[in-house]
Amino acid sequence: MTERLELSVPRKDDGALLHAIVSHPETARHLGPRDGMAGHFQRFSRNAGSWWLYGYGAFTMRLRDSGDVIGNCGVFHSWRGLGEDFDDRPEAGWILRHDQVGLGLAREAMVAALEWFDRTQGARSIVCMVAPANTASLRLAARLGFAEMRTALLPDGDPVKLFARTGREAAAAD
Repeated sequence: MTERLELSVPRKDDGALLHAIVSHPETARHLGPRDGMAGHFQRFSRNAGSWWLYGYGAFTMRLRDSGDVIGNCGVFHSWRGLGEDFDDRPEAGWILRHDQVGLGLAREAMVAALEWFDRTQGARSIVCMVAPANTASLRLAARLGFAEMRTALLPDGDPVKLFARTGREAAAAD
């Protein structure tokens, strides 16, 4: 929990709410091609599997004052086919509902999520990826202590910037 947010392990009913968030054109423009509810269900289930298999995953973000679901954030385990320096590692990510962008909520949530991860999993290397045009997320990644590693191509051919945050950077990030 943060000052403005409740972070919780996803529940079954969160799937449709999160799908509505990632389907909005303002949010979807930074997420690459989407394949409808079927593809979203696979990603949502992969996140649930991360909690089950690794003991960590993305949290559902809710506003404390209303309970509204406004996105997800956290560290999950994924395998994206982007190389040995990225795959099979804890991956950070954040997605925020379009009308909540620019309020500092993603940073507030990710600081709490990364602190939780470091406390429960140990301060260790974490990767993340950001679309090159997503300047707000590029700035946030830097503020969270992520350093750019390289640019890669996703399976659909879209470029993505890859970042890493070591255990030492994790301990030093504000």
